[in-house]
Amino acid sequence: MDIFQRIPAIDFMVRRRQAAWFTAALLLLAVGALAVRGLNFGIDFTGGTLIEVGYPEAPQLDEVRTSLEGSGLDATVQTFGGARDILIRVPPVEELSDAELSNRVLERLREDTPEVEMRRVEFVGPQVGDELTEDGGLALLYALIGVLIYVALRFEFRFAVGSVAALVHDVVIVVGLLALFGVEFDLTVLAALLAIIGYSLNDTIVVFDRIRENFRRMRKGDREEVVNASLNQTLSRTLMTSITTLLVVLALFFLGGELIHGFAAALLAGVVVGTYSSVYVAASTALALGVSKADLQPVEKEGADQDEMP
Repeated sequence: MDIFQRIPAIDFMVRRRQAAWFTAALLLLAVGALAVRGLNFGIDFTGGTLIEVGYPEAPQLDEVRTSLEGSGLDATVQTFGGARDILIRVPPVEELSDAELSNRVLERLREDTPEVEMRRVEFVGPQVGDELTEDGGLALLYALIGVLIYVALRFEFRFAVGSVAALVHDVVIVVGLLALFGVEFDLTVLAALLAIIGYSLNDTIVVFDRIRENFRRMRKGDREEVVNASLNQTLSRTLMTSITTLLVVLALFFLGGELIHGFAAALLAGVVVGTYSSVYVAASTALALGVSKADLQPVEKEGADQDEMP
């Protein structure tokens, strides 16, 4: 397509104030969803029981789920391995021990299909869940600190602040959307958040690298014009990367099954939000902090002129 072959001339920065209001609205929505609804933590974080059972023939997951709900069990049911192997996740029930809970699940399943076989039972305690919650939060924090240091050393501190602002923006909005739609938050979703940080950072680094080059190369034009030129020059790369990534994530979302549904949903939102933030959060923040040509010019060594004289 022609848009991928020629450099457009879109004035991105002329609408950065409107984009700032839109970004603020998205952040308020995300924070509000987290405050009102909260995250739907999976048993990786809350503790519970994992039960793997085998059927003689591939069962209908909806029927299995409905059968367990009829017994008052709020279970997550998904295929595991083959179509005849089912993995059931059950949160803790106060009046039942872990062993009684697994036996109750098996008895209920055998009422419909007597040939059901118990393959495996695992218990995840609440202490393990608390530890995973703490480690997951620290992983996100360490990733953001590492990004801040890396970008500050490679580019300039204002760019580092812009990149971290974009990453925080992406994570908060994606987590807020997960809370808004009640998507189960488990270890696969946490992995998706870390992947989103990497994806968004990669796009931001490409944009910042071009901005730095243009600040040094373009003699005419103010800061906004340099940033606009850089964004337009990297637009085709950004679109191609985002579109191809979205195609893969959409395939995972619709065809990957319930096991990675939350992972794909988080990535789907992250790709869209990350592409937006590279333009209207990272670049706009760097501009708002006053980055200029003088900040990115190479530092001349003292005595360089004398060294060049014969």
